Amino acid sequence: MMMMATTKSRISPKQKAAAVIIAMGAENASQVYKYMREDEVEELTYEIARLYRLEAEDLEQILSDFYGLCLTQKVITEGGLDYAKNVLEKAFGNQTAANLLDRVTRSLRTKAFEFVRKADSKNLMAIIQNEHPQTIALILSYARPDQASTVISELPKEKRIDVVERIAKMDRTSPEIIKNVERVLERKFDSVVSIDYTEIGGVNYIADIMNQVDRGTEKYIFDELTRRDPKLADDIRKRMFVFEDITTLDNMSIQRFIREVDSKDIVIALKGANPEVAEAFFANMSQRMGETIRSDMEYLHNVRIRDVDEAQQRIVAIIRKLEEDGELVISKGGKDDIIA
Repeated sequence: MMMMATTKSRISPKQKAAAVIIAMGAENASQVYKYMREDEVEELTYEIARLYRLEAEDLEQILSDFYGLCLTQKVITEGGLDYAKNVLEKAFGNQTAANLLDRVTRSLRTKAFEFVRKADSKNLMAIIQNEHPQTIALILSYARPDQASTVISELPKEKRIDVVERIAKMDRTSPEIIKNVERVLERKFDSVVSIDYTEIGGVNYIADIMNQVDRGTEKYIFDELTRRDPKLADDIRKRMFVFEDITTLDNMSIQRFIREVDSKDIVIALKGANPEVAEAFFANMSQRMGETIRSDMEYLHNVRIRDVDEAQQRIVAIIRKLEEDGELVISKGGKDDIIA
């Protein structure tokens, strides 16, 4: 999880937002509320009401993180990405600056193809499946990761690799090119959107997509991409979290997600796991649970590979959800900026 530092895992993202609002004071908070939807106000107010006590060090870290994000958005707006990168590196150092830029540029993504993000994945697939791979890559770079993963999974196999490779290597696209693509689609999507230069696609984005495709598609794409462009495949994999990466988690994180996982999924997932992953599980279970899991595995026969893949994918989905909620930290490529 990309943060300048970590607060205690018991503090959720919603509680952090509540802490910031409280720190602003009633008058400033009321001004912020004017820019929020009713459901957001209701949810945030609920969290504020529940936040009875917060340690001083936690509050200081939350506010520091919030300040960093606000500063990042301000310098990007005023001077663009290159200017922002220069300012933030001087203020926070290279790694923290990169983390802040990544978080903010995701939230400041252009409104181009906004209608695509609202579309049903099946409809999107029907509309763009016959387009050139570069056009599909451009459109999917603006789609939600779950939409893009669905579309990529359903594309013909050879086209999948081409689209994935083009998304990963995409950097910036001019307004003229985007407008041309939108003109083709506007007959099918009754929308007109505003456009500006923006960073789109890229390795981080394709990693988000690959995190959400099914295991079969993931394996196929990586096998083919490794053959075609080993370095690119490695760059993408480093930014992903897959089942085998459980061995990179610390013991507390493993214990945390095990509490959320169905024991039946553990049994099935470990039937197809390598010894290192299995050991990471058993080392973080109680003796009684470990004995039960081993016994169930011993009596489980004729397990389909698809069932193993699906069980592993459900476990990984829980881990990613816990990371999003601030319950554990996934260190991707060993480059996360974390202060204990």
